[in-house]
Amino acid sequence: MRRSNFLIVVCMIAGIAVLCGLGMWQINRLAWKEALIAQIAERSAMEPRSISEIANIAEQGEDFDYFKVIATGTYDHANEVYFYTVRKGLSGWDVYTPLVLENGLKLVVNRGIVPYEDRDPLNRQTGQLNGLQKVKGFARSPSNEKPNFFIPENSPEKREFYWRNLDQMVSVMSNQDENKFLPFILEADETPLPGGWPRGGGSLVSLPNSHFQYALTWFGLALALLGVGSYFLYSRRS
Repeated sequence: MRRSNFLIVVCMIAGIAVLCGLGMWQINRLAWKEALIAQIAERSAMEPRSISEIANIAEQGEDFDYFKVIATGTYDHANEVYFYTVRKGLSGWDVYTPLVLENGLKLVVNRGIVPYEDRDPLNRQTGQLNGLQKVKGFARSPSNEKPNFFIPENSPEKREFYWRNLDQMVSVMSNQDENKFLPFILEADETPLPGGWPRGGGSLVSLPNSHFQYALTWFGLALALLGVGSYFLYSRRS
């Protein structure tokens, strides 16, 4: 009986330690998320910056996510690629298009979502803007690695992407001019386009924050385990 009680206590301690560890992880995530939300709110309230300013920040290795930007250039629609997404119940593709700037450099622009069946530009010709365009939105850094194991691999040969690997996108868009592309993405704002597609405004300016509730859940489970385990041991001893 003593040996089995000892094993129960060891398992209880291990379980409580794991649950408390998960709770503390959520507390750390809460602090990170609150800082990120504050940063996004602050940068969203600032005046838009030029592409050259964001490029200088990127060259210095500093964070530039969610700075408002304005870019002027001409879309290269022939080299657009597609990023699978689901937004507000709509399943479709974000259209990523090279924007040739006035200085000859190129910027990858996420123009916004189109319905799954309207990926073909022939189905949304009115939204394929030609000539010099002024594009407003947010600067975003690309992903350096696939977020998790469950996300499919990108298919550059089909121009289909499931995570934002800028290097792969540029290799498809470049036509041997990869060195002309800037090392960040512009996500267009919600300014409506002719025909309604693509629909911009995909940047998450308002982020969900449920980490405190998650932390309470893990700590509550740890407390419940302590209570149930203690009562079980007490009843065995009685």
